[in-house]
This record gives sequence, structure tokens and C-alpha cells, in this order.
Amino acid sequence: MSPLADLLRPTDLAHYFGQSHLVAKGAPLQRMIENKTIHSLIFWGPPGCGKTTLAHIIARALSADLHFLSAVSAKKEDIRSIVDKKTSAPTILFLDEIHRFNKAQQDFLLPYVENGTLTLIGATTENPSFEVISPLLSRCHIYVLKPLSLDELSRIIDAGLSALSSTLASDAREFLTTFANGDGRKALNILESAHSLYGTALTKQNLLDTLQSPYLRYDQAGDEHYDTISAFIKSMRANQTDAALYYLARMVAAGEDPLFIARRMVIFASEDIGVAVPTALVVANAVFRAVETIGYPECQLNLAHGVAYLSQCKKSRSCNDAFFAAMEDVVKFGNLPIPLKIRNAPTKLMKELGYGKGYDMRDTNTYLPSKLKGKKYYA
Repeated sequence: MSPLADLLRPTDLAHYFGQSHLVAKGAPLQRMIENKTIHSLIFWGPPGCGKTTLAHIIARALSADLHFLSAVSAKKEDIRSIVDKKTSAPTILFLDEIHRFNKAQQDFLLPYVENGTLTLIGATTENPSFEVISPLLSRCHIYVLKPLSLDELSRIIDAGLSALSSTLASDAREFLTTFANGDGRKALNILESAHSLYGTALTKQNLLDTLQSPYLRYDQAGDEHYDTISAFIKSMRANQTDAALYYLARMVAAGEDPLFIARRMVIFASEDIGVAVPTALVVANAVFRAVETIGYPECQLNLAHGVAYLSQCKKSRSCNDAFFAAMEDVVKFGNLPIPLKIRNAPTKLMKELGYGKGYDMRDTNTYLPSKLKGKKYYA
């Protein structure tokens, strides 16, 4: 029997929960389905937010042949087989975890996407700009999906309860919507497991006991992935070297992509350490390069070396905070006029208009736009 999450998968947008910025009336995916047009695209979002379901809905609305592949196990032969079986109907390839497709595999896929033989729908939990080759990325529209809200999760839980003919105590519902952390599939999996173990009238204690049960399976590419990387980063942030090494070991043992770990360390070096220890970024980049060059299993030592160093560094988020404070003003005020004194003056006309006139590097009052004069971002 199919899992509850599959049984409840909606077949049209009218019954789809979440992602209103993409599927509401007039939004891009709604317009695409309404107009029965399709282009290659990549869904970037956390687990359980509806990426696979949207692919099903799009394919059904366009009467397209939908083929599913996981980039973890797919080979070039799998793509060739889909092309060989192509019919007159539009052919959509849904490639899950597209970030795990290596460069050679992406290069092989590219011509089929480019000439329209295949319409690609990629799904990823990672920033596609890091892992998807530029030529393929340029031929795809990137749609960012958000975690489901508490209200959306509650509606999904209602659908699950109805299908199971079960009830859920109010405190149990609050616990489940919070614990699911924006992941609809996770909420339904827990609900289904609790129902099979404890019957129809479910309590919060039933859910807690279910989470301790070996019968509940976790998706290591999803829940464990996010929970562990969160614990890893927070341990380094708190200078808890032992904890950070422990969570690193868990990720390595689970086969987590070492480049993903190293990339997060590079981000951490600037975000959480910054100018407090400028060499942290140098070390983190060196670790990333070592991991990229060496790979598993030896690169686990490079990762451990970097984690121990970053964990013990003094922390400062001053640069991070200053940048995002400046970004707030950019969003709020738009492109404010740059003071004439510090503008570039490559032509005679620009010089006559006062560009660059009176610039003195010792003058500290000429740099910010006049509306932001005296503003302090970096403390």
C-alpha cells in the first residue's frame, strides 16, 4: 500500500497547499498551467514543500509524459532510454536532487533540454547556482519554494486525519505542526505511523512515543540533513568543538556530500567569525579546496581540521549584520543618487557636469547618498 503522503497527493492546483506566490491566480505556475505552456525549470526548496507534487500537476494539466529519475542513482543510459521512448506528447523529465548530478551527466542532458526533446523539471534542496552548470541553469527558470506555514500544515494534517478516520488532540496538533518544521510529508509520515501504532484517537504522547519507535523511517536526505547541519553550525557558533566534531562525524557516516559541509564552513567563516579572525576564511577555503581535490574518505580529516579551527575562533557577526542593515536601506530606498564627488568621470561631458569634482580621499562626508548621510552600519 502506498504511503499516506502519496495517497493524498493532489492532482490539481485547487487542492494544492502552499506556494501561493507561484500557484495563486495570476502567479507564474498558475499562468503556465492555464495557458498549457511549459519551459524547463528548477524547484529549489526544503523537503516536503510540494516540489514533486507540482511536477505531477503540471504534467497532468499538459497531458505530458512524466518520467522520474533520482540524480543519486540515475545514469546517462536512463536519460537515453527516456529519449528513445519519446512519443508525440510533451516529455517531462523530473530529476530529483539535481544538485547530485555530476558535470558530465549534466553536459549529457543539456542538448536534450536545449533542443526541446526533454522538458526538465529539477528539484533540489541546495542552491542550484552552486551545483548546476551555467549552460543548463541558463535554460531553466528557477522557482524558490518556501516551507509550509503552520496553517498549511494544519490543513494537510486535516486531510490525513480524514483519510485515516482519526482524531488528533489540540496539543498534539500544535506539537505536530511545529515539529514538522514546514515539511508536509514529514507531518503525514508521523501521523500515519502514530495511527498504525496507537489507533484512531491520537494524543501528543502517542506522537512522542511514535518518534521513538524504530518503525518510523527518516529521510536522511531531508530531515536528518537539515537537523544535523543546523546542530553542526550552532555548535561551531557556540565554540563547542566536541559537539561540532560529533555532528560532523554523523554527517560523514551518513554519506553527506563533503562539498556541502565544506561550503557551509566557508559561509560560516564570514557570517559568524568575520573580521574577528580574518584567517578563518582562508582556512575554510583551503578546506573546501582540499575536499574538492581529495574526496572521501581522506577528506574527512580535512573537514575535522577545519571544524576544530573554526569552532575555537573568536566570533563576530559585525560584518554580517552591517551588510544586511545596508541591504535593508537598498531595498527601502532603491538606487539613491551617488554623490557627484565620487562618481566616475571618463568623459569631458561628465567632468563638466561635476562628476568627480572636488574628490578628496580625506573627506569623510562625501561617500553615502545624502539621504543616508551619517548612517552607521558597521559598529
